[in-house]
Amino acid sequence: MENNSADTVRLIELARAGDAAALNEMFSRHRERLRRMVELRLDRRLQSRVDPSDVIQESYLDAARRLDEYLADARVPLFLWLRLVVGDRLRKLHREHLGTQMRDAGRELSLYRDPLPAASSAALAAQLLGRLTSPTQAAVRAEQMIRVQEALNALDPIDREVICLRHFEGLSRAEAAQVLGIEEAATAKRLVRALARLKTVLAGMPGGLGGL
Repeated sequence: MENNSADTVRLIELARAGDAAALNEMFSRHRERLRRMVELRLDRRLQSRVDPSDVIQESYLDAARRLDEYLADARVPLFLWLRLVVGDRLRKLHREHLGTQMRDAGRELSLYRDPLPAASSAALAAQLLGRLTSPTQAAVRAEQMIRVQEALNALDPIDREVICLRHFEGLSRAEAAQVLGIEEAATAKRLVRALARLKTVLAGMPGGLGGL
């Protein structure tokens, strides 16, 4: 449990002692980060049918059912375990709705179980352009989306995941390294390299969107 903060360890011990409210507090602290993950990784074909809030609620119930699994071996940070539970729920939804149509390329590599659904280049591009464009640039947004997606697709899948984990999901360098199963230093190098490539592409766009 050395990977958890002292306050998180306190909540884990309360949960181990049978305090039902402890899980709710633990989950609530990370709800927004987990929702952001769902929004990035939910397949675009499901976005009109599946509400991220529902995914999070179902994941909470999954976490309650599986809590003993974590309490028996709390070696990974609590947040990463909760993220794994949410990822399992996303995989089930994708399999249920899409079956063999699920994308395989570029999925996140994971030490824990099967790969999580990857954040699509379209989702990442929308996040980037949402931050960097103004209403006056709406006319060229479609072209920009295509160019940013092409730039993202040209990256090594792990580099794309590092950008997603660090820049959009808000994981720390240590958390991202643990999720991907690589050294922290390698995570940092990959992030710098990938962002440099994206900045070059963005800087050449109409309006000079190099402010990533």
